[in-house]
Amino acid sequence: MALDLAELATNMASAAKEVITESWDDIQPLAEANFFLLAEGITNIEEKFLLGDISEEKAKKLLRMKKNTLEIALLTIEGLSLIAVEQAINAALNIVKDAVNSALNFTLI
Repeated sequence: MALDLAELATNMASAAKEVITESWDDIQPLAEANFFLLAEGITNIEEKFLLGDISEEKAKKLLRMKKNTLEIALLTIEGLSLIAVEQAINAALNIVKDAVNSALNFTLI
């Protein structure tokens, strides 16, 4: 079953919102846009892996790159600490890991 891009993005942003509650209203547009980009990256990884274009190792490297990009983007937001950003990303990935790992049939997240 293919991953649903919109559902992944929405679920990840919702999980991050639970972590970054105090400043969510100020950062919501930027955060949601960047979680959408992460979700898009995950669905691209899924597609390429299932087509046999990339290996598990390459998929994991690509996910790390996408996570790093998201972290950098969120750290540009004034008032967000590294710990808050890491917690938000971890919460976002944790909420979708079962669906992603199941779709890929290996542990990506």
